[in-house]
Amino acid sequence: MKPTIVLVGRPNVGKSTLFNRLTRSRAAIVADMPGLTRDRHYGEGRLGDRPFIVVDTGGLEPVAKDGIFSEMAKQALAALAEADIAIFIVDGRAGLTPQDRRITEQLRASQSRVVLAVNKVEGMDPDIAVAEFHELGLGSPHAISAAHGEGIAAMLDAALAQVSVAGESEAEEEAEPEGVPRVAIVGRPNVGKSTLINALLGEERVIAFDEPGTTRDPIQVRFRRGDRDYVLIDTAGLRRRGRVFETVEKFSVIKTLQAIDSANVVILLLDAGQSIADQDAHIASFIVERGRAVVVAINKWDSLDDYGREQAKRQLRNRLGFMQFARLHYISALRGQGLTALMHSVSDAFAAAYAKLSTPRLTRTLIQAVAKQAPPRSGMVRPKLRYAHQGGKNPPIIVIHGNSLDAVTPGYRRYLEGSFRAAFALEGTPLRIEFRTGRNPFAARGSNGR
Repeated sequence: MKPTIVLVGRPNVGKSTLFNRLTRSRAAIVADMPGLTRDRHYGEGRLGDRPFIVVDTGGLEPVAKDGIFSEMAKQALAALAEADIAIFIVDGRAGLTPQDRRITEQLRASQSRVVLAVNKVEGMDPDIAVAEFHELGLGSPHAISAAHGEGIAAMLDAALAQVSVAGESEAEEEAEPEGVPRVAIVGRPNVGKSTLINALLGEERVIAFDEPGTTRDPIQVRFRRGDRDYVLIDTAGLRRRGRVFETVEKFSVIKTLQAIDSANVVILLLDAGQSIADQDAHIASFIVERGRAVVVAINKWDSLDDYGREQAKRQLRNRLGFMQFARLHYISALRGQGLTALMHSVSDAFAAAYAKLSTPRLTRTLIQAVAKQAPPRSGMVRPKLRYAHQGGKNPPIIVIHGNSLDAVTPGYRRYLEGSFRAAFALEGTPLRIEFRTGRNPFAARGSNGR
């Protein structure tokens, strides 16, 4: 799994600026979930071929006893507890402050691995800017400018050097599995994830409580259902019976993101009795962004009357309309209802994600789609779509070649996606279409034709 880096420090030292710099290539804040991750943002970054998850915290204020700063500090400490390494950011222009010293004590108490970054040093002598921060005893400080990008690569290299990346390399993660779907079950706290795993396994392998956040670490369980093997990843975590009475912690967003990354198929579990919240939509959008095959399961369906079911279906259409490719299943994990059909859809989504799409058939489908509905003109230009081939799996990528393809509209792209889905039965997986415009052989000639 990807290593996790948490950004800590007192407020206004440049954590959010550094977060934006680190996640620039991914261009997204993955989650800012109300009520659960207040003032914590999650994103993805990359240094060369090394990906990582980065967490931006609101700031550590050890002196605060209550109020907003106290809440921010609690969230920062929670993020610190689940991170592989912390980047402690201080302000090189403000110099060493008493708050910096108190945060250093907290970092030592947490036994976290720490890289010290002295920010806002643009235009300053780096050696002078970091000199007084040596007394914190956190190793050699790194002079950086988050706003200008100075010193960021060296600081990241030092941070990632302290983290052994668990699991396989990204190339190995993307390799085609040997027919055994890795299935992550994700969703908000208390929607029934542990109950669903118990029902699928047919035994109490997961301790399920009627209280959010009773489990924390993602564990993998291999099992057979019917004639098919699966590996289940419980993002809430399977807790050993002897540790049930430990203090419970809040739902771990980081573990969910890591589990989605390591899965082939994701079961997005929703509670039929609860409104679809921003948190559900954030998780769903991350699944789609990562290109994972997905099945949506609406749990506790047996608890609703006809009116409640109609309201739930309307919410699904309104809030998760961008996941129309995913199959919906209305289940009761507690009663074991609907689970056979659910796992059939998991197998189908897995097959669709790794489907082999032949070039002749792709091209025929493309030609038929264009013949039925030609792409709209853009000014005097009409895009010409000539042939298509498969560019990747998990999710399937279809590469279309032709001329003036930068003029293809988003609506026509969706039309082509629907045509390919129908032709190849690609249900349950995102589908990506890439356009490659052929080189104009006359582009290098002058306007007079010479």
